[in-house]
Amino acid sequence: MSTTTPTFEDFQKFSKQQLETVNSVASTVTKGFQEIAAESTDYSKKAFAANSEVVEKLLGAKSVETAIQIQTEYAKSAYEGFVAQTSRINELFVKLATEAFKPVETAFSSVTAK
Repeated sequence: MSTTTPTFEDFQKFSKQQLETVNSVASTVTKGFQEIAAESTDYSKKAFAANSEVVEKLLGAKSVETAIQIQTEYAKSAYEGFVAQTSRINELFVKLATEAFKPVETAFSSVTAK
């Protein structure tokens, strides 16, 4: 059984690999959060437009029954939209975690392979 002592060059190479891994993860996380922010902003704009439209419809309602129908339809569509958006954001977070972990997994594999 022989063990080798790491050289200074080995240490430098290892440090460089770790720094590259950290930079890769940071870049991936930044890109992922930008995508999530863009998706959230888009959803907020759509939700605000839908809310404004419903308020206009409610103001134009001729009867209480019509107003209740408008509100019921809006509640249903808002809930469905929210569930869909939550699923989309969840998918983006899963994608972010998967992509961000790849460089760490690769770095870990290279260290444990030695």
